[in-house]
Amino acid sequence: MLQSFGPIAIQLLFAFGFTVFILIFTDSVGPKKFNPVKNDIYECGVDYFSDARGIFNVKFYLIAILFILFDIETVFIVPWSVVFQTFKNAGLGVFIFLEMAVFIAILLVGYIYILKKGALQWE
Repeated sequence: MLQSFGPIAIQLLFAFGFTVFILIFTDSVGPKKFNPVKNDIYECGVDYFSDARGIFNVKFYLIAILFILFDIETVFIVPWSVVFQTFKNAGLGVFIFLEMAVFIAILLVGYIYILKKGALQWE
């Protein structure tokens, strides 16, 4: 049992030791000059100008949730299309096709509903 996990333990020990060595080495050899300009908050070429806990538009979260919802529905359609031929050859083709047609119709009704509500309109 020890022989089968031995190489894994050696690799884990090597990875942990190398990580500790690099952290200690860079801390001891690296420069220690602190500069207020260098330590200032800066991201993507834009200077810091307000609090990070600002108010976000709820529309962003709504669109993100709707994207995930319709993306997951696509995940259900792809495997169905792959195995549809197998069910068709087994004599269940019409039933499986109608089942997926109802599923897509429900998705279409939901999509039309969110379009009418204006959920995808970015203002």
